[in-house]
Amino acid sequence: MKQFTLSLVKNSLRPVVKLESWNNFRALLDTGAFFPIWTAEEEILNDLGGRILRKNVFFSGFGGRTKGNLYEVQKIVIGDLIFPNTHIVACKDLQYVPFQLILSATMFQNLIYEIDDKNHRFNVTIPDDESNVRNLRIEDANGRLHILCHSA
Repeated sequence: MKQFTLSLVKNSLRPVVKLESWNNFRALLDTGAFFPIWTAEEEILNDLGGRILRKNVFFSGFGGRTKGNLYEVQKIVIGDLIFPNTHIVACKDLQYVPFQLILSATMFQNLIYEIDDKNHRFNVTIPDDESNVRNLRIEDANGRLHILCHSA
């Protein structure tokens, strides 16, 4: 098994990590989220080599239905986890939150993770039968988004 730990941002009321290995972006850990969500300006995604796959996709969350643009980002790095050519939804409704990304529970599927709020740590264990390279895709089936995530 492989393990890594990220520090939680202190004095935050929510579990937010600073992704030092990915442009120092701040990311909210949302165990109820189904999709990874980009909350900052979409131009930043473009500057990172992201490409838009589809505009105005509807998805559920945040107390109802909302919409955003579906992107493919060349690589997202979270600690020792690598998400190559991963899909993310950019949601303009959330541009004024103190983080640039919402990390969904689906990104950590089949991994062991712990939000240690007391010691300000996010601990992740990658079991031997899982890879640190994660393939994450958001697909549309009959007008409804669903997510696929598995080890490489």
